[in-house]
Amino acid sequence: MKFKLATAGALLATTALIAQAAFAAAPDLPKTLAWSAYDVGSGGYNQAVAIGSAFKNKYGVNLRVIPGKNDVSRLLPLKAGRLDFVANGMGSYMAQEGLFEFGAETWGPQPLRLLMTNISSQALTVIVAADTGVKTIADLKGKRVAWVVGAPALNQNISALLKFANLTWDDVEKVEFGGYGASLAGIVNDQVDVGFSVTVSGKAYELEKSPRGLVWPTIPKSDTAGWERVKAHAPYFVPVLATEGAGLSKDHGVETSAYPYPILHTMADRKADEVYAMMQAMVDAYPDYKDAAPGSSGWALENQNLEWVIPYHEGAIRFFKEKGLWTEAHQKHNDSLIKRQEVLAKAWKGLKADTDPKEHMTAWQKARADALRAAGFDVAVESW
Repeated sequence: MKFKLATAGALLATTALIAQAAFAAAPDLPKTLAWSAYDVGSGGYNQAVAIGSAFKNKYGVNLRVIPGKNDVSRLLPLKAGRLDFVANGMGSYMAQEGLFEFGAETWGPQPLRLLMTNISSQALTVIVAADTGVKTIADLKGKRVAWVVGAPALNQNISALLKFANLTWDDVEKVEFGGYGASLAGIVNDQVDVGFSVTVSGKAYELEKSPRGLVWPTIPKSDTAGWERVKAHAPYFVPVLATEGAGLSKDHGVETSAYPYPILHTMADRKADEVYAMMQAMVDAYPDYKDAAPGSSGWALENQNLEWVIPYHEGAIRFFKEKGLWTEAHQKHNDSLIKRQEVLAKAWKGLKADTDPKEHMTAWQKARADALRAAGFDVAVESW
């Protein structure tokens, strides 16, 4: 009997070792991680789920993906310390700058830090129902355009792209929605004609197959004056030839706009070792998730833009240095971005001490612009 028990114990121990060996040598990550991402069905959400599946199969790590209907709902749990990382869009740039909803008294400029960005052949641009007859940005005049409450990035993006044709929100019919997913569903349901989307979004494919159909208006790179207007309003945009997504292919691309999406980031005070471990996992598991959701190939290490508009975390920088990718120029650019955040934080702190709550937003916009200019930085985005 003792022999049988000993044998059974040895068998259990061996089984446990085999089970551990089934997982790859895991980076030093906790057994459970939490991210926020865009709504269910969005390109960012689908990619986060694919990454979570890869982490589970490869490392035995559970990644909880929490969908948020707008930028505030995605970033608030991170600010409160209830999330580890966020896979977000340009709302994070707005949060860093203290713009729009993030200029409210309960927010202010946030010290965010990047890990990685997704750059692929997808686009981020205005999505339009084909039955509207729209072909170009100029054709959006008079159309119903979605405005997502609590999502300054989405609204700012549309504002910037309207600028390409010298249009503003006064030239279109604004239709308000409570969330990103609802705004895109509104196009399918003929409640609105235009929204903002990544081309690989599940909602984009849904619109393509709907009776209304789908079109991505052209934003040609050759129109330099138009692009200057866009970048003056949204410096993170770049012209692209998009070939991945609904209605697109390598043989049928469209000249339009993009920026990295999703962007994976955290707060500046996240421990460097935790960020470094996440970087290891993202890169090591890449072969397991790169084809699992549309646009996931954009997370490739060689696609990373190391001189963008949000600074990288020291844990990510350590990883890039080990890979031989981080240069003195990258460090200089990163230091400048951190300095920009420090200027914004100082301006915010000085403002809150003596500002009438009723005049807060106006006073903050002026203080922000004055502080940035005094420090030699571009203001970029100043108002709605």
